[in-house]
Amino acid sequence: MITTKVLSVPSAKAPFEKTTIERRELRPNDILIDIKYSGICHSDIHSAFGEWGGGIFPMVPGHEIAGIVEAVGSEVTKYVVGDRVGVGCFVDSCGACEYCLSGEEQYCTKGVINTYNGLDYDGNPTYGGYSQQIVVTEGFVVRIPDSLELDVASPLLCAGITTYSPLKHWNIGPGKKVAIVGMGGLGHVAIQFAHAMGAEVTVLSRSNNKQEEALKFGADHYFATSDPDTFAELAGRFDLILNTVSANLNVDAYLSLLRINGTLVNVGAPAEPDHYHVFSLIMGRRSIAGSLVGGIRETQEMLDFAAEHGIAPMIEVIRAEQVEESYERVLKSDVRYRFVIDISTL
Repeated sequence: MITTKVLSVPSAKAPFEKTTIERRELRPNDILIDIKYSGICHSDIHSAFGEWGGGIFPMVPGHEIAGIVEAVGSEVTKYVVGDRVGVGCFVDSCGACEYCLSGEEQYCTKGVINTYNGLDYDGNPTYGGYSQQIVVTEGFVVRIPDSLELDVASPLLCAGITTYSPLKHWNIGPGKKVAIVGMGGLGHVAIQFAHAMGAEVTVLSRSNNKQEEALKFGADHYFATSDPDTFAELAGRFDLILNTVSANLNVDAYLSLLRINGTLVNVGAPAEPDHYHVFSLIMGRRSIAGSLVGGIRETQEMLDFAAEHGIAPMIEVIRAEQVEESYERVLKSDVRYRFVIDISTL
């Protein structure tokens, strides 16, 4: 077994502890990664606080992992020691169902194996990126382009693919009008991708206090949803609305902003159910949809696209002992826009 230092939470809402865990010895197709940076995702907080139920404790969160290959198994062909690599939200799938075969492992019918707070197919708990090292099957590792710094690349492994995948799936490009709801950890990345794809991008945020930054990220327009005139002015305008926030919205009001055949796609996940009137859909042949990250092939495509177009999350690098403080700041929306843990401080 491989012993590695981790930042672990022993029970829901308990303080983090510096401790050690055992990683498996390398199998023929495994890669040992020295983790350099691990991003903090809002889902880490939900999981560590036990808010989604089914928490497996002790828990080592983290699914935005960037590091360097330290060792490879005897049958590994894609990577060598020293390569710059990343690991995202899952670390295994069945590999045989229709979704795995089509490169959408996140929808594996057997059940995708989450990077942390999951059980692998042998029944062993998975531990995430708040850790010095991780062992991952070669097929679930992606290559980080040289032009992307590792600390900046780490949030792309979740925030990046979460926003890139639906924009690609709904064929966003020149001539399309896209609204991004929320100017946070997901939203500020979504703006950059939609702009690089050639869409006309509008940001919908509660207030005007992030307007200048939104325009720098590539937004063409910015509207405050607290202004009652906003929904009247923008009625029937958008082909796609990408909702990145975890709060409940007035769904009917947002559906009214869609063109005929438009779609409201949710990637944020509020704890309470949303409510809407079916007539908001019927009268414009509109749709409500959701999207779950992306497969390994698409994640690599996203990283390459980000490198090509200079897309980068705005980050604040923190030390390991600052994680609890950072969780509090995320809950207060006091971050521009993603926290990244420097694992060398663990």
